[in-house]
Amino acid sequence: MKMRFLFIVLAYLIVTSCSKYSKVLKSVDYDYKLRMAEQYYAKKKYRQALTLYEELFPIFKGTPQFEDLYYKYAYCHYYEEDYTNAENLFKGFQEVFSNSPKAEEIEFMQAYSFYRQSPRFELDQTNTVRAMGMMQIYMNTHPGSPKNKEAEEIIDKCIKKLETKEESSAGLYYKIGQHRAAAIAYTTLINNYPDSPKAAEYKLMIIKAYYKFAGNSIEERQPERYEKVITEAQDFQDRYPESKLLKEAERYLTLSQNKIKSLFQ
Repeated sequence: MKMRFLFIVLAYLIVTSCSKYSKVLKSVDYDYKLRMAEQYYAKKKYRQALTLYEELFPIFKGTPQFEDLYYKYAYCHYYEEDYTNAENLFKGFQEVFSNSPKAEEIEFMQAYSFYRQSPRFELDQTNTVRAMGMMQIYMNTHPGSPKNKEAEEIIDKCIKKLETKEESSAGLYYKIGQHRAAAIAYTTLINNYPDSPKAAEYKLMIIKAYYKFAGNSIEERQPERYEKVITEAQDFQDRYPESKLLKEAERYLTLSQNKIKSLFQ
């Protein structure tokens, strides 16, 4: 009985709310519609507010209310997770209201909208790169902003995602037996992310990939290719003398030296 009563009350509230919103939509009193849009926005009913702001956008253009309307209209798109339109509107706000006290906030939000469009690492990372660039521009333009710490964190997350994508590609080359391509990909990884915590792991994968590549080569090409393994292993010793992976790198060095000796016996 209690559940039935709650269901009836809930249904009544939904119908009443929809009926009230329908009346707002049908109204030709634009000031009333703007007041209602403000109320929906304050209550975080962004979809209803967005519909009203969209209608009112051309009506209030050029009026004192337009800046606040534009600001909230852009945020409605953002809160509804329509980040593409939000980004365009944040950009437009800066162009129209370049001297607004809210311009700096909106500049950050435009960059943040690109970050929110950044997909899984397996997919195209154009928006990730754009978010990084825009966050860096924001930090350069506003060196004293309290948002700079968050901007730095976002840039770090974007870098990690890009690194993960490259690592995944390099690992795939290795798994499918494209060892030379894997070695080149891991070399690019180290060059692009020299301060990565995984740099020693990438270097070891270069050694392993070149070792596999040498072993699968015709005999006359093996000596020079095992020499490449030795060079990479010695470079590992120089770069990462404290690494827990050092012994494994040195094992490949010894294996390669022994392979060369056996080839010339």
